[in-house]
Amino acid sequence: MSFLSKLFGGGGGSSSEPEVDPVDHKGFKITPQPMKEGSSYRISARIEKEIDGTLREHVLIRADVINDPDEAKDASVNKAKQMIDQMGDMLFD
Repeated sequence: MSFLSKLFGGGGGSSSEPEVDPVDHKGFKITPQPMKEGSSYRISARIEKEIDGTLREHVLIRADVINDPDEAKDASVNKAKQMIDQMGDMLFD
C-alpha cells in the first residue's frame, strides 16, 4: 500500500525538504527556505516578528542560486540577517 500511496500522492503531504529550526536575530525569527530549482537552490527565507501584538512576516527571495542545500540554508539566513540589520522593522512597511 505505501508504494501506491507514494505513487499517487497519498501519505500525508510530507515535503521533500525537512522543516528547519528558525534562527533568532535581534528579535526577528528567520526560517531558511531555499527553493529547489533544478540542481540548485535559490536563496529564500521567511522573516517574522511580533509588533504590537501582531505577527508580521516578510518572505525574502533572492536571485542567487547555490548548488549545496546546506550552504543555501546558511546563505539564506545570512541574507536575512543583513536585511534585518539594514532595515529593521521597516522591512514590514
